[in-house]
Amino acid sequence: MTPEDGRIIPAPATQARSRLKLIDCDVHHALRSSKDLFPYLATRWHRHLEQFGARRPIPFTGSSPYPKTAPALSRTDSWPPNGGPPGSDLAFLQEQLLDPYNIEYGLLHLLMSGMDERNQDLGNAVCSAINDWQYEHWTQKDGRLKAAIVVPGEDPPAAVREIERWAGNPDFVQISMVTHTIEPLGRRRYWPIYEAAQAHNLPVGLHSSGFNGHAVTGTGWCSFYVEEQHNVALSQQNLAISLVCEGVFERYPALKAVIVEAGFVWVPSVAWRLDQHWARMKDEVPHLTKKPSEYFRSNLWYSSQPADEPEKPEFLRQSLDWLGWDRLLFATDYPHWDMDSPEQAFKFRMSEAEQRMIFADNARALYGLA
Repeated sequence: MTPEDGRIIPAPATQARSRLKLIDCDVHHALRSSKDLFPYLATRWHRHLEQFGARRPIPFTGSSPYPKTAPALSRTDSWPPNGGPPGSDLAFLQEQLLDPYNIEYGLLHLLMSGMDERNQDLGNAVCSAINDWQYEHWTQKDGRLKAAIVVPGEDPPAAVREIERWAGNPDFVQISMVTHTIEPLGRRRYWPIYEAAQAHNLPVGLHSSGFNGHAVTGTGWCSFYVEEQHNVALSQQNLAISLVCEGVFERYPALKAVIVEAGFVWVPSVAWRLDQHWARMKDEVPHLTKKPSEYFRSNLWYSSQPADEPEKPEFLRQSLDWLGWDRLLFATDYPHWDMDSPEQAFKFRMSEAEQRMIFADNARALYGLA
């Protein structure tokens, strides 16, 4: 965790983790402006965006439903000196993250998508444009950066076409869908995307994002951002339960899904409780051939940030012992205000082998990185 004033903690070269090559599974790059996508969009969409703008299914224009803790959710020193929002300048990202922390690979997550655009044709075009922009301006300019194929998940045939367009390109190592969707992500409308993901051996990265017109709680809108921030993690838990109970992993046993930026210590208790319910009501879900907890351990991975920090750090070790040390992927969440420095994350003692697993080897195996 970084200081509360949002400054970056310098990476001390003397500490053990500085000698490790790290794989950061949650790096946020950004557009300088929406016009960055214009070279990859048909002229009709230039006119549309200029005249009508983008329209999400929420009653807010140019704003999220809650004021954030910090501008752009980012640290005070992450704004590039040549202008633009945090994460929009490759050279500055290299200077602040990739170089000082010895990042071998950084997995990019863009916190915008066409998936929750009301005009579905525009949404499809935006997703394709984002992927072209990522390829030209990020992954082709720094081989350490790997992108996710951004797909219009509410239009599965279009999403599959976009997957087919990039599958096999080593610059793209996973598929990205927003998580606040029209229906729970286990529903069959989304299954063609999972079929394509399995066919191409591409994990599905499920970073908390998107707007579906509904609050993240089960009952309505929160009063405060602190509530919304907490409940986002709960929404990711519900997403995982949906994937398990709807039978997605039974139908696609080789499918790999990554829960990003939702923590991980909740997994044991959620799985224990779900196992109890399944034991009593398994006749309702005869398509599940094993306990729900087994799917959590075979098909789901989790990013480390935001890592819960209990009063006794060893409690984190106990959670990892149940979760499985091969399930956790290190993430900084750069450039956000609550990003985790690799020098400060995990305040309990780990062996060198355990450090290698979490900080690099698990991600290397999952994403097939050389």
